[in-house]
Amino acid sequence: MGDDTWAALADQFADGAYASVKGRVRTYVMHQQLLEHLPPPPAPVLDVGGGAGHQSFPLAQAGYDVTLLDPSQAMLDKARQRLERLPEGVQRRVTLVQADGENAGEAVHGQRFAAVLCHGVLGYLEQPEPVIDQLCQCAAAGGVVSIMAGNANVAAVRPALERRWDDALASFDARSEIGVLGLPTRADTVEELSELIRSRGVEPLRWYGVWLFVDWLDFSGAELDPSDSQQVAAAAAVELEASRRDPYRQLSRIFHLVGRKGSAG
Repeated sequence: MGDDTWAALADQFADGAYASVKGRVRTYVMHQQLLEHLPPPPAPVLDVGGGAGHQSFPLAQAGYDVTLLDPSQAMLDKARQRLERLPEGVQRRVTLVQADGENAGEAVHGQRFAAVLCHGVLGYLEQPEPVIDQLCQCAAAGGVVSIMAGNANVAAVRPALERRWDDALASFDARSEIGVLGLPTRADTVEELSELIRSRGVEPLRWYGVWLFVDWLDFSGAELDPSDSQQVAAAAAVELEASRRDPYRQLSRIFHLVGRKGSAG
């Protein structure tokens, strides 16, 4: 698995990004979107590149059997720390596996899952196809594949909101940037990823935005207080509605694509 790129970023990612208003909104919105498509618990869920479990642990709390797979030992340590704070019954429903997404099928010993998640992973890969192969392979017949990725169609939004006008102008035709964590990232389109999963036997069902307004506020310099639970809940409700509607979802820097594997498996 090579060097652990995320070792130095685990705290910033798990305790910073996800603890922010944007992080809380992301978790809530994605969870609600997933529940629209998942079978009832305790269906098995595989979270590829699941990090510290921010998306899959709420599913375990809802009764799903979760396997969290990640190549980073540092991120898995964070996941384990967070898991230990959850009730014992929830802990028993979670399995942690260290492996690269490209080797997911082998790492889970050929198990097939009712849902396979891959959120915020593809943007860090030069080529998404090897991981997408594994996502579609690991889904059971009739199972759900859930992918969250950067939206290549709105690459100019972040630099423009940060008043980096030269960068914004160059971004209209760009596919890559240095992301908020300081790592190189690349973006995809809904159409491209839809075709990739369709060619692997997974039919796209629906796609959503993830966040819009809190993103714009954050990059424009507005202070958002994650401890104000009433405001966070109100923002999340607005973002959930925007994520389902055009043109709002089209303007989200992140999109969520959900597909279903054919019954032939």
